Amino acid sequence: MPKPDPAPQTVADRIADVLAERIVTGELAPDAPLRQDHIAHEFGSSHVPVREAFQRLQAQGLAVSAPRRGMRVAPLDERSMREVVEIRAALEVLALRHAARRLTPLQIERIDEAVAAGDRAQSFAEWEAANRSFHRELVVACRMPRLLAMLAELQLANSRFAFAATRSAGWQPRSNHDHRQILDALRRGAVDQAAALLGRHIQTLERAAEAPGG
Repeated sequence: MPKPDPAPQTVADRIADVLAERIVTGELAPDAPLRQDHIAHEFGSSHVPVREAFQRLQAQGLAVSAPRRGMRVAPLDERSMREVVEIRAALEVLALRHAARRLTPLQIERIDEAVAAGDRAQSFAEWEAANRSFHRELVVACRMPRLLAMLAELQLANSRFAFAATRSAGWQPRSNHDHRQILDALRRGAVDQAAALLGRHIQTLERAAEAPGG
């Protein structure tokens, strides 16, 4: 039975996606104002989809509404980072355990391609795109849409911390050793080992606040 086509992206979705990427990469700095009029003009929209986009950014933890100051980019702080790491580690390991028994050779190939893309990366932006792809492909087979939606938002927050750390410390091409170990364990059917490796891999973000990755 063919899968239904995905719902078309709305104007609000497009605005939220663009603003989220700007916040994650640091193009929009913490506490920067998000001006409804300017954004509506940029996207050629009314204020309604902009307000909807703001609601989505707030739900993702990327924007906050401050009394008398309006909508602004959310701050970055260590407490938030620890919270994201703890929740993401627990949920992504859960998703991997459900996904592992359903992984097909094609899905294993996609995970492998994401690892290879990370190896080829010539900038942190390229490496982080490959990193997001790896973690997405790792769990997509779990077939739990609510869980996947939560993980996508946590990964965005994770990426934002990583971009911020890279701006402070710089970036050098890095090894995908952890990713390869996880993939190798999955190929051998060693799900418990893959889950343990993944949990440890995500937890290293808290200890690596000055370095990119995750």
